[in-house]
Amino acid sequence: MSEFEKSRWADNEFSQNYRDEADVYLPFRRQFIEITKSFYAHFIDGNTKAKVLDLGCGDGLFIQELLQSFSPASVTLVDGSVKMLEAAKKRLEDKTNINFIQANFQELPAGEPLSENFDFIYSSLAIHHLPFEEKKQLYSYIYEHLSPNGCFVHYDVVLPPSEKIEKWYLSLWRQWIEEHPDKEMSKNLLGIPEQYKENSDNMPDSLESQLQVLKKIGFTEVDCYFKDGIFVLFGGFKQGS
Repeated sequence: MSEFEKSRWADNEFSQNYRDEADVYLPFRRQFIEITKSFYAHFIDGNTKAKVLDLGCGDGLFIQELLQSFSPASVTLVDGSVKMLEAAKKRLEDKTNINFIQANFQELPAGEPLSENFDFIYSSLAIHHLPFEEKKQLYSYIYEHLSPNGCFVHYDVVLPPSEKIEKWYLSLWRQWIEEHPDKEMSKNLLGIPEQYKENSDNMPDSLESQLQVLKKIGFTEVDCYFKDGIFVLFGGFKQGS
Protein backbone atom coordinates (compact mmCIF):
# COMPACT_ATOMS: atom_id res chain seq x y z
CA MET A 1 0.00 0.00 0.00
CA SER A 2 1.38 3.43 -0.96
CA GLU A 3 1.68 6.34 1.47
CA PHE A 4 -1.12 8.07 -0.43
CA GLU A 5 -3.47 5.12 0.10
CA LYS A 6 -2.83 5.36 3.84
CA SER A 7 -3.72 9.06 3.92
CA ARG A 8 -7.08 10.80 4.37
CA TRP A 9 -7.08 11.73 0.67
CA ALA A 10 -7.78 8.15 -0.29
CA ASP A 11 -10.99 8.37 1.76
CA ASN A 12 -13.94 9.29 -0.47
CA GLU A 13 -15.91 11.06 2.27
CA PHE A 14 -12.94 13.22 3.24
CA SER A 15 -12.33 14.16 -0.40
CA GLN A 16 -15.97 15.15 -0.79
CA ASN A 17 -15.92 17.28 2.36
CA TYR A 18 -12.82 19.07 1.11
CA ARG A 19 -14.54 19.98 -2.15
CA ASP A 20 -17.62 21.20 -0.30
CA GLU A 21 -15.85 23.29 2.33
CA ALA A 22 -12.59 24.51 0.76
CA ASP A 23 -13.77 28.03 -0.01
CA VAL A 24 -14.82 28.47 3.62
CA TYR A 25 -11.56 27.55 5.30
CA LEU A 26 -8.91 28.37 2.66
CA PRO A 27 -8.08 32.08 2.94
CA PHE A 28 -7.99 34.00 -0.33
CA ARG A 29 -8.22 30.81 -2.38
CA ARG A 30 -9.82 32.67 -5.27
CA GLN A 31 -7.21 35.41 -5.10
CA PHE A 32 -4.42 32.84 -5.32
CA ILE A 33 -6.08 31.45 -8.44
CA GLU A 34 -6.40 34.93 -9.97
CA ILE A 35 -2.73 35.71 -9.29
CA THR A 36 -1.76 32.42 -10.97
CA LYS A 37 -3.92 33.27 -13.97
CA SER A 38 -2.21 36.66 -14.17
CA PHE A 39 1.14 34.87 -14.12
CA TYR A 40 -0.04 32.60 -16.94
CA ALA A 41 -1.30 35.56 -18.97
CA HIS A 42 2.00 37.39 -18.65
CA PHE A 43 4.43 34.54 -19.30
CA ILE A 44 2.61 31.72 -21.13
CA ASP A 45 -0.47 32.91 -23.03
CA GLY A 46 1.54 34.03 -26.06
CA ASN A 47 2.56 30.41 -26.65
CA THR A 48 -0.27 28.90 -28.71
CA LYS A 49 1.27 25.42 -28.35
CA ALA A 50 1.48 25.59 -24.55
CA LYS A 51 1.06 22.34 -22.63
CA VAL A 52 -0.23 22.58 -19.06
CA LEU A 53 0.19 20.10 -16.21
CA ASP A 54 -1.73 20.24 -12.91
CA LEU A 55 -0.16 18.01 -10.23
CA GLY A 56 -2.60 17.09 -7.47
CA CYS A 57 -5.44 18.58 -9.48
CA GLY A 58 -8.22 17.80 -6.99
CA ASP A 59 -11.62 18.42 -8.52
CA GLY A 60 -10.19 20.43 -11.43
CA LEU A 61 -11.23 23.88 -10.20
CA PHE A 62 -8.01 25.62 -11.21
CA ILE A 63 -8.02 24.19 -14.72
CA GLN A 64 -11.67 25.13 -15.13
CA GLU A 65 -10.80 28.70 -14.13
CA LEU A 66 -7.76 28.75 -16.42
CA LEU A 67 -9.72 27.51 -19.44
CA GLN A 68 -12.32 30.24 -19.01
CA SER A 69 -9.66 32.76 -20.02
CA PHE A 70 -6.99 30.85 -21.96
CA SER A 71 -6.68 28.12 -24.59
CA PRO A 72 -3.56 26.01 -24.08
CA ALA A 73 -2.93 23.29 -26.65
CA SER A 74 -3.39 20.54 -24.08
CA VAL A 75 -3.92 20.03 -20.36
CA THR A 76 -2.93 17.04 -18.22
CA LEU A 77 -4.36 16.56 -14.73
CA VAL A 78 -2.77 14.18 -12.22
CA ASP A 79 -4.20 13.09 -8.86
CA GLY A 80 -3.90 10.06 -6.63
CA SER A 81 -7.58 10.09 -5.65
CA VAL A 82 -10.07 8.31 -7.88
CA LYS A 83 -12.91 10.45 -6.50
CA MET A 84 -11.04 13.67 -7.14
CA LEU A 85 -10.32 12.68 -10.74
CA GLU A 86 -13.96 11.71 -11.23
CA ALA A 87 -15.00 15.15 -9.95
CA ALA A 88 -12.44 16.80 -12.25
CA LYS A 89 -13.69 14.85 -15.26
CA LYS A 90 -17.26 15.91 -14.51
CA ARG A 91 -16.25 19.56 -14.05
CA LEU A 92 -14.33 19.54 -17.36
CA GLU A 93 -16.57 17.24 -19.38
CA ASP A 94 -17.24 19.87 -22.04
CA LYS A 95 -13.53 20.60 -22.60
CA THR A 96 -11.25 19.08 -25.25
CA ASN A 97 -7.57 18.07 -25.25
CA ILE A 98 -7.75 17.09 -21.57
CA ASN A 99 -5.82 14.10 -20.20
CA PHE A 100 -6.38 12.52 -16.78
CA ILE A 101 -3.79 10.38 -14.99
CA GLN A 102 -4.28 8.64 -11.68
CA ALA A 103 -0.95 8.60 -9.88
CA ASN A 104 0.37 9.80 -6.55
CA PHE A 105 3.54 11.83 -6.22
CA GLN A 106 5.66 8.85 -5.18
CA GLU A 107 4.59 6.97 -8.32
CA LEU A 108 5.49 9.73 -10.76
CA PRO A 109 9.31 9.41 -10.73
CA ALA A 110 9.14 5.62 -10.35
CA GLY A 111 6.48 4.80 -12.93
CA GLU A 112 7.09 7.68 -15.35
CA PRO A 113 3.46 8.02 -16.52
CA LEU A 114 4.23 11.38 -18.16
CA SER A 115 5.64 10.98 -21.66
CA GLU A 116 6.03 14.67 -22.54
CA ASN A 117 7.25 17.99 -21.20
CA PHE A 118 5.15 21.00 -20.27
CA ASP A 119 5.31 24.77 -20.54
CA PHE A 120 3.35 25.43 -17.35
CA ILE A 121 3.26 23.14 -14.33
CA TYR A 122 0.99 23.98 -11.41
CA SER A 123 0.36 22.34 -8.05
CA SER A 124 -2.09 23.35 -5.36
CA LEU A 125 -2.13 22.39 -1.66
CA ALA A 126 -0.72 18.93 -2.25
CA ILE A 127 3.09 18.86 -2.08
CA HIS A 128 3.10 19.72 1.64
CA HIS A 129 1.96 16.11 2.25
CA LEU A 130 5.46 14.93 1.29
CA PRO A 131 8.49 14.75 3.61
CA PHE A 132 11.28 17.13 2.64
CA GLU A 133 13.39 14.59 0.75
CA GLU A 134 10.41 13.57 -1.36
CA LYS A 135 9.60 17.23 -2.00
CA LYS A 136 13.11 17.64 -3.40
CA GLN A 137 12.69 14.57 -5.61
CA LEU A 138 9.37 15.86 -6.92
CA TYR A 139 10.78 19.33 -7.61
CA SER A 140 13.59 17.70 -9.61
CA TYR A 141 11.02 15.66 -11.51
CA ILE A 142 9.03 18.81 -12.25
CA TYR A 143 12.16 20.55 -13.52
CA GLU A 144 12.95 17.62 -15.81
CA HIS A 145 9.45 17.80 -17.28
CA LEU A 146 9.50 21.52 -17.97
CA SER A 147 10.13 22.67 -21.52
CA PRO A 148 12.77 25.39 -22.02
CA ASN A 149 11.37 28.72 -20.76
CA GLY A 150 8.63 26.80 -18.97
CA CYS A 151 7.58 27.68 -15.44
CA PHE A 152 6.42 26.01 -12.26
CA VAL A 153 3.90 27.71 -9.96
CA HIS A 154 3.14 26.20 -6.56
CA TYR A 155 0.31 27.22 -4.19
CA ASP A 156 0.70 25.58 -0.78
CA VAL A 157 1.14 25.96 2.97
CA VAL A 158 4.56 26.49 4.52
CA LEU A 159 6.10 26.35 7.96
CA PRO A 160 6.53 29.83 9.53
CA PRO A 161 10.02 30.89 10.68
CA SER A 162 9.13 30.97 14.39
CA GLU A 163 6.44 29.94 16.86
CA LYS A 164 5.36 33.51 17.59
CA ILE A 165 4.89 34.25 13.89
CA GLU A 166 3.03 30.96 13.49
CA LYS A 167 0.56 31.90 16.25
CA TRP A 168 -0.20 35.17 14.51
CA TYR A 169 -0.63 33.49 11.11
CA LEU A 170 -3.02 30.94 12.60
CA SER A 171 -5.04 33.70 14.27
CA LEU A 172 -5.42 35.37 10.86
CA TRP A 173 -6.59 32.07 9.43
CA ARG A 174 -9.16 31.55 12.20
CA GLN A 175 -10.39 35.11 11.69
CA TRP A 176 -10.96 34.33 7.99
CA ILE A 177 -13.09 31.30 8.89
CA GLU A 178 -15.04 33.18 11.58
CA GLU A 179 -15.95 35.96 9.14
CA HIS A 180 -17.58 33.60 6.63
CA PRO A 181 -21.33 34.37 6.27
CA ASP A 182 -22.30 30.75 6.98
CA LYS A 183 -21.73 30.94 10.74
CA GLU A 184 -22.74 27.35 11.44
CA MET A 185 -20.32 25.96 8.91
CA SER A 186 -17.51 28.30 9.98
CA LYS A 187 -17.99 27.28 13.61
CA ASN A 188 -17.50 23.64 12.66
CA LEU A 189 -14.29 24.44 10.77
CA LEU A 190 -12.48 26.54 13.36
CA GLY A 191 -10.25 23.59 14.28
CA ILE A 192 -8.82 23.35 10.77
CA PRO A 193 -5.86 25.77 11.25
CA GLU A 194 -4.24 23.66 13.95
CA GLN A 195 -4.37 20.61 11.68
CA TYR A 196 -2.05 22.09 9.05
CA LYS A 197 0.92 20.79 11.05
CA GLU A 198 -0.51 18.49 13.73
CA ASN A 199 -2.18 16.06 11.32
CA SER A 200 0.23 13.30 10.30
CA ASP A 201 -0.71 13.71 6.62
CA ASN A 202 0.71 17.24 6.64
CA MET A 203 4.47 17.85 6.55
CA PRO A 204 4.99 21.52 5.69
CA ASP A 205 8.49 22.93 5.32
CA SER A 206 9.64 26.53 5.32
CA LEU A 207 9.28 28.72 2.26
CA GLU A 208 12.97 29.61 2.40
CA SER A 209 14.12 25.98 2.39
CA GLN A 210 11.96 25.19 -0.64
CA LEU A 211 13.09 28.27 -2.57
CA GLN A 212 16.68 27.20 -1.95
CA VAL A 213 15.92 23.69 -3.25
CA LEU A 214 14.41 25.10 -6.45
CA LYS A 215 17.50 27.25 -7.03
CA LYS A 216 19.84 24.33 -6.39
CA ILE A 217 17.94 22.15 -8.87
CA GLY A 218 18.39 24.79 -11.55
CA PHE A 219 15.20 26.86 -11.54
CA THR A 220 15.82 30.52 -12.36
CA GLU A 221 14.00 33.67 -11.24
CA VAL A 222 12.79 31.79 -8.18
CA ASP A 223 10.51 33.89 -6.00
CA CYS A 224 7.42 34.06 -3.81
CA TYR A 225 4.70 35.62 -5.95
CA PHE A 226 1.93 36.01 -3.35
CA LYS A 227 1.58 35.26 0.35
CA ASP A 228 -0.99 35.34 3.13
CA GLY A 229 0.18 33.89 6.45
CA ILE A 230 1.18 30.27 5.90
CA PHE A 231 -0.34 30.23 2.39
CA VAL A 232 2.11 31.02 -0.40
CA LEU A 233 2.45 31.04 -4.17
CA PHE A 234 6.01 30.47 -5.35
CA GLY A 235 7.99 28.90 -8.14
CA GLY A 236 10.50 29.49 -10.91
CA PHE A 237 11.46 29.04 -14.56
CA LYS A 238 13.54 26.65 -16.58
CA GLN A 239 16.05 28.58 -18.60
CA GLY A 240 15.61 28.41 -22.37
CA SER A 241 18.04 26.61 -24.59
